[in-house]
Amino acid sequence: MVHADSACGFFVKSPIRASSPAHLDIHGILNAVSWVFLFPLGIIIARYMRVFPSADPAWFYLHVSCQLSAYAIGVAGWATGLKLGRGEYMNHRNIGITLFAFATVQMFALFLRPAKDHKYRLFWNIYHHSIGYAILILSIVNGFKGIDILNPAKQWKSTYIIILAVLGGIAVLLEAVTWIVVPKRRSSESTKPYDG
Repeated sequence: MVHADSACGFFVKSPIRASSPAHLDIHGILNAVSWVFLFPLGIIIARYMRVFPSADPAWFYLHVSCQLSAYAIGVAGWATGLKLGRGEYMNHRNIGITLFAFATVQMFALFLRPAKDHKYRLFWNIYHHSIGYAILILSIVNGFKGIDILNPAKQWKSTYIIILAVLGGIAVLLEAVTWIVVPKRRSSESTKPYDG
């Protein structure tokens, strides 16, 4: 790694401090729990629980709890990552920094959310969903990059893929249920006689 030496005004080469395996494991585990499990779970809760009127407002509080927990754990994982391998693995590092920036912007969404009937709510929804799905995609990609960097036993990559497949399978199943439930509800509400 090259750094400036202010005493003599030269750029000098210094060895990159090797990170202990424990620090790498902590970084990986924190980020896997945050970005690969809790964050997608929060998206699934918001996307699929809110279609059930009986789940309101519980779905919102569960969504916020998952996302705040994912953010807090993700910040710890991100901070450990900044200390690891400075100057190495720049793609993984840059995606991690982007994830942190996007997640921080999402945390502001909680405080900037307009009322449901506000004229700017549509734009807020577009921003919130776009950033959320960008975080989801980047976190999956960065998880694979991190696994490739660590080069652990094959079972860990398999476990990562299984977790993603299970969450993806749940999302697909719930998407199908949503496409069945919502149109039925809309058609039954439109055929109800006027009771006014």
